Amino acid sequence: MPVRLDPVDWRILKELQADGSLTNVALASRVGLSAPPCLRRVRALEEAGLISGYTVLLDESMLGFALTAFAMVGLHNQAEAELRAFENRVLGWAIVREAYMLSGESDFMLKCVAKDLPAFQAFVLEDLTAAPNVASVKTFLTIRRAKREPGVPISVPEK
Repeated sequence: MPVRLDPVDWRILKELQADGSLTNVALASRVGLSAPPCLRRVRALEEAGLISGYTVLLDESMLGFALTAFAMVGLHNQAEAELRAFENRVLGWAIVREAYMLSGESDFMLKCVAKDLPAFQAFVLEDLTAAPNVASVKTFLTIRRAKREPGVPISVPEK
């Protein structure tokens, strides 16, 4: 069942998506509420599952993770049990930061972050290609990030 949001709820979501570290007082000021009703709305959005958590975006390269790569993975068998088994294996690989099941030529796309090329190569050779049911792996090294815009494109509706 879809959740009904008014323009203030949309503004709250937009502001928190842009800066999840906002204090309730600062958020309330930005969306035109006093602090108590703003906090109640945020709690209601959390309870409804629209806000599933808060996180920090880190600079990977400054922390020594110089390589971002994508791996396109094809599986031998796409039965639901095999798909779930692969997904469960992915959950245990720290180098994999995002994973998506796809339609089309590949079954999964994995976004990987590694300290360097040898670390990524070791993961691909020792873990990924050696995993049960993996038929093929195609890797793509990134040259640079052109855009990083997490979340969803929110535009606040008029009243």
